[in-house]
Amino acid sequence: MREKIKAKAKAIASSPKTKKALLSMKPERNFWGISGVVLFLILPEIIAYIWGADITSYANKELLLAHSFLDTKYYEMLVMLFEDGMSYINLLIGIVLLIWLFF
Repeated sequence: MREKIKAKAKAIASSPKTKKALLSMKPERNFWGISGVVLFLILPEIIAYIWGADITSYANKELLLAHSFLDTKYYEMLVMLFEDGMSYINLLIGIVLLIWLFF
């Protein structure tokens, strides 16, 4: 069973379709590629690490006072995003993509 899995993994890794998919994921080396990785993957995790508890407590307080459906959903989303703090997986993916961008 292990040998089948190893053989299948080698076949997938050596496939030209896999290489093409990896190259299509690589961000372009320009302002938008760099800022996209930083703004969408790294910066939110830094904000969650520093101010995650404060944002969650603010959203919970405002959730009690929300008057409209959109306000309620907005504060629920803030709680959902920041209640667990920082995601090390997203931060790691962002750092790997940023390093990969320059190689």
